Amino acid sequence: MGWSKLKLDEVTVRRTKLLELRRQGVRYDDERIEALGYTSPNAARRDLTRALEAHRNEEAAEVAVYRQQENERLDALLEAAWPQATQPTPVRDKEGNIIGEELDMRAVDTVLRLMDRRAKLNGLDMPAKAEVTGANGGPLQMSQATTAELEALIGLSPAPSRAEGDDQDTSAHE
Repeated sequence: MGWSKLKLDEVTVRRTKLLELRRQGVRYDDERIEALGYTSPNAARRDLTRALEAHRNEEAAEVAVYRQQENERLDALLEAAWPQATQPTPVRDKEGNIIGEELDMRAVDTVLRLMDRRAKLNGLDMPAKAEVTGANGGPLQMSQATTAELEALIGLSPAPSRAEGDDQDTSAHE
């Protein structure tokens, strides 16, 4: 048997107060959290976890509804643009004679943009892989830099000059 409306409201109020206290940095073993009716710090911790999980599930359900609505809108637009993008139409000369057929390239572009939007909405595209490399595609050379060198790189000060006998290793800079 489920909880009564009154019991659900009490749990919601207690969890809201618990969340407020935790956001203020109050520890689970604080007397203010015990005063909410929790029997132990672990009980409070588990209750907050349940509240956060319920909220996450509600958000996921809302996102799913939104995604479904957007997919239906894209379906309607795609259905309208598809025939012009896939069925050639006659091309006529100045006298009205048919001299060939061609696709409506604006409709093709529209269909491609709709398909791209659907792929992004549904997470169908693979993430782009980026890799930072050094000279000629080799490994990136790393070295320690002084504060002055770093500031010069980001434009905060003029470039430092290295004195002879500096014990910094310059081999990575060459």
